[in-house]
Amino acid sequence: MDVIIITGASKGIGQQLLSQFKETGATVYGMARTNPDQLHTMYEVDLADCEKATAILGGIVSQHLDEASSFTLINNAGMVDPISLVGALDAQKVEQAIKVNLTAPIHLMNTFIHTLKDFKGTKKIMNISSGAGRSAYEGWGIYCTTKAGLDQFSRVIALEQKMAEYPTGIVSIAPGIIDTGMQETIRSSSEQQFPHLKRFEAYKREGQLSSASETAEKLVRFVNEVDFLEIDPIADIRKLN
Repeated sequence: MDVIIITGASKGIGQQLLSQFKETGATVYGMARTNPDQLHTMYEVDLADCEKATAILGGIVSQHLDEASSFTLINNAGMVDPISLVGALDAQKVEQAIKVNLTAPIHLMNTFIHTLKDFKGTKKIMNISSGAGRSAYEGWGIYCTTKAGLDQFSRVIALEQKMAEYPTGIVSIAPGIIDTGMQETIRSSSEQQFPHLKRFEAYKREGQLSSASETAEKLVRFVNEVDFLEIDPIADIRKLN
């Protein structure tokens, strides 16, 4: 039995990942603030509540320890707000974004690795990163910083797991520019807040955005076919075959 746990699974890429992994026969759980389809395998939780989120993850893993052949954690949840130049950032939004984009994934990875340290089967962590973590964009100070932090934390885990008796493989992967609610949020900002606004409006207008469905399909294939222990922990879906 392959057990998959996906954060931010109620919409966008997360929703597609949940659906497509189920089609492969995996046992799939979601974590999200909402559960629009009333799925019994979806846990409603705000990831900013790290204590509750880690307790849910620990419970799912413990429940399947004796029967699972593999566990995969996909840290997909994220927020692009606040979009604003530094000097005009909202303190509360900054704190919320750091919790959701970076603090929560750190706690979840810590719980995942600890709970499964003696598990001999396959263990994988996939972090949904962004090109924004590898290039700087005006107006995206918090988003760029949190995604860069996610990449660097993934590098550290990859190094540490080389020393583990039963190692966990990890990859932090940029999924490209996708037609999701996050893009709508970006386009609803002002050019004053985000100087690259016209470029992102053009992506939508010219049909340059990937669909959540086709992006999820590539990610599912990546999880199922790639040995995470043998690859660079930093990847970009657009640079893969």
